[in-house]
Amino acid sequence: MKIMVINGPSLNMLGIREKEVYGSASYGDLVRFIEESAARLGVQVQVLQSNHEGQIIDWLQQAWFDGFGGVVINPGAYTHTSIAIADAIRSIAPLPVVEVHLSDIDAREDYRKVSYCAPFCVAQIKGQGFAGYLQAIEKLQKMAVL
Repeated sequence: MKIMVINGPSLNMLGIREKEVYGSASYGDLVRFIEESAARLGVQVQVLQSNHEGQIIDWLQQAWFDGFGGVVINPGAYTHTSIAIADAIRSIAPLPVVEVHLSDIDAREDYRKVSYCAPFCVAQIKGQGFAGYLQAIEKLQKMAVL
């Protein structure tokens, strides 16, 4: 199985930004964690990051056209603002998409409690740190077996 992992704006700043929320591990640490976890599960992953909404939409559509088995997405702040990314997720159905957030967005500022993407995803995992990505990959892997 091949899974695309898309990280949105400012995820590349892990280890630098808001350490009290996101910890001190770097984006490179996150990518290694995802790649090593996927390899243990026998899953191929392509891990991508962009601060640009259009690029994220292009990758979502490319996942469909390239025959990926699923997508894990952390849309970052676009979670709460981007109808365009939500529409892109909806447009690639039935390709399953799992939304992931390192922090518990429901325990943060009020505006973070709204996800435009969640209604079109098969699951939303929040507040599990790096482990949330592993949970998302496992969920997609189980769906492919069914």
